[in-house]
Amino acid sequence: MASKNGPLVAVRGLSVAYGSRTVLENIDLDVGPCEIVTLIGPNGAGKTTLVKSVLGLVQPSSGTITLRPGLTVGYMPQRLQVERTLPLTVRRFLTLWQKVGRADLEKVLVEVGAAHVIDSAVQTLSGGELQRVLLARALLRRPDILVLDEPVQAVDVHGQIELFNLIAEIRRTRGCGVLLVSHDLHLVMARTDTVVCVNRHICCSGRPEDVSRHPEYLAMFGRHAEALAVYQHSHDHHHDCAGEVVALAEVRHRHG
Repeated sequence: MASKNGPLVAVRGLSVAYGSRTVLENIDLDVGPCEIVTLIGPNGAGKTTLVKSVLGLVQPSSGTITLRPGLTVGYMPQRLQVERTLPLTVRRFLTLWQKVGRADLEKVLVEVGAAHVIDSAVQTLSGGELQRVLLARALLRRPDILVLDEPVQAVDVHGQIELFNLIAEIRRTRGCGVLLVSHDLHLVMARTDTVVCVNRHICCSGRPEDVSRHPEYLAMFGRHAEALAVYQHSHDHHHDCAGEVVALAEVRHRHG
């Protein structure tokens, strides 16, 4: 069991195989409170399988996944398909899985910037509006950790920037951890604490600017890899749950 001050999620030696095909091999991963950890890697690298293993949807072949006792997870899936002829409003969609009071429903939609679509049919939403509604659904669980699989897919570049900023703001205001899967490297690098580059195994991990210069990262994404990560953020410090800057030396002292 994880200690009270330990990580929200601790993955050790995780491997997943389907028959003779190995999808993930010997994965170690931690996600702490208030931390944004982003998984990057090519298509078919095993990122979604890793997320589903953490969620308990995929059975590992070996290794362990330890969740902090009592952990509440808010999950935003990679894709959602709704039958176009099904009369389903956003209000109804968000209350299908749990009872939610009107005030709480309106509050969370305001938080994600989607209050205006509460009575709209889900099928009529734009890509950005749908992603905000899915994020609202995850937040209704009052999660300790958000697990977001490609949260900005089908969203234009401006909308992607806004969504990543929103995720960072939710981390700051709610104090939750975030495990994020993304292909949007040029945006992710500026809005995450730790990047984990996955291609069946962990190729490299660490601070965004360090990963962007790592030989295995460059080999995986080619000579344009650093150009994809041009918007960087100084990581000579850490942000606490309130968003305040804490020097790395102080962080290391706190965590021993």
